[in-house]
Amino acid sequence: MEARGPMPKRTKFTAPPSAHNQQPPPGAGEDEESADRISNLPDAILGEIVSRLPTNQGARTQILAHRWRHIWSSAPLSIDCEGLPADNEVLAGIVSRTVSTHPPPCRRFCVPSCFLGDRASTVDKWLRTPALDNLQELEFWFKPYYRPQPLQQPPPSSMFRFSATLCVATIGNCNLPDSTVQGLHFPLLKQLGLELVSISECSLHSLIASCPALECLLVSHGFGFRCLRINSLTLRSFAVKNYRKGNDQLKELIVENAPCLQRLLHLDFDYGLHISVVSAPKLESIGCLSDGFYISKEDDLSRLVFGSTVIQGLRVDRLTTVVHTVKNLAVNMKLLSLDTIIELMRCFPCLEKMYIESESKKEKSVRGRRHRNLTKCPNIRLKTIVFECYEGIKSDIEFASFFVLNATVLELMTLQIGARDYNEKFLAEQRRKLQLENKASRGARFHFTTDRCARGVWDVHHVRDLDLTDPFV
Repeated sequence: MEARGPMPKRTKFTAPPSAHNQQPPPGAGEDEESADRISNLPDAILGEIVSRLPTNQGARTQILAHRWRHIWSSAPLSIDCEGLPADNEVLAGIVSRTVSTHPPPCRRFCVPSCFLGDRASTVDKWLRTPALDNLQELEFWFKPYYRPQPLQQPPPSSMFRFSATLCVATIGNCNLPDSTVQGLHFPLLKQLGLELVSISECSLHSLIASCPALECLLVSHGFGFRCLRINSLTLRSFAVKNYRKGNDQLKELIVENAPCLQRLLHLDFDYGLHISVVSAPKLESIGCLSDGFYISKEDDLSRLVFGSTVIQGLRVDRLTTVVHTVKNLAVNMKLLSLDTIIELMRCFPCLEKMYIESESKKEKSVRGRRHRNLTKCPNIRLKTIVFECYEGIKSDIEFASFFVLNATVLELMTLQIGARDYNEKFLAEQRRKLQLENKASRGARFHFTTDRCARGVWDVHHVRDLDLTDPFV
């Protein structure tokens, strides 16, 4: 199956700084040696800095100056193949030479997951080398837009010799049989990514339970389990992503007991997942809710349940319990509907930030049949509104102007527009049509930009991307 490609990046236009405001850079006029204060730091600190750089950049620090030549070889090793040559043969050679010549310790080891199948014995040899003793970060990654079937063989047993020291782990493109998972324990693991992994439901629950310090969990394109129950006293961020239907893929997510969970992310628009939240008293961020931009059957829409409150896609089917903890919400809409957003605000009455994306180019009024009752809507507490793909057509204007005229505590509205529209004529016309002079919030700011201003579902590639207070910026 062909996967959708990444969303194209848009050029960002900003005004150039005034010439008379420009100041000389700090240290201008000083000689090079006196300005280089970083080199005066102790070797231990420089080593920590170098070890956190991408591998290719860390190696290049040797040519900066004589002071730096020995830092790379003495710093904690960090092997990250994502920044190295794409050719697998060349890549494998670089890794082999590095782990055989660099002394321990090694902080991070990141190689393509395809090596588990193509070079299983080589990977096993790498993992057993003393240079990797006490490894903190281990990642077997696969390209996010290439989605093969998971490999049937299990990973080498040497992968789990670091279980006592790992803090971050991504296991990708392999099969985790029950016999492999049984008995595993990761006392320090805070971030776990399972990408294109085949694992049974029982083993998946056992694996999560074996991580008593787990804070971030990403389950991406998993096989072998239909239901996932979240029971974790430490988990703060959880994201799930699937790309196709299948009898052996996740159908139901139940958050049973997650007292620290703050971020719950469903990273697919076209995959109907039933999510039930039983207990998550600190849940603040939810996304991305969608009315099925890529699907036509309503039964395939995702379903989100809080107690007896049911949200099907973006439609609130039954509102009996409001959720006061949720402050950040991201939605993707086929067509803008103000009625839909109002219903969601009733469900989440304490919303402070909303991220809205509507890719449709069709004109359609946002004023539904219930629009005449919008004056009865509860106090709008939104402080931040991000509107992606704003074109300035009638439906866009009606939608955005409602919040301009009614959101009394609004602080910032960001409108992302196309590069062709970034001109003074268009901006002046939009400011007039949006009635910014009549804004309900005296301190509100309105910002037009050509740059993407919210992180989309295709921007989440790694479990590290979940470790953010607001996952949508």
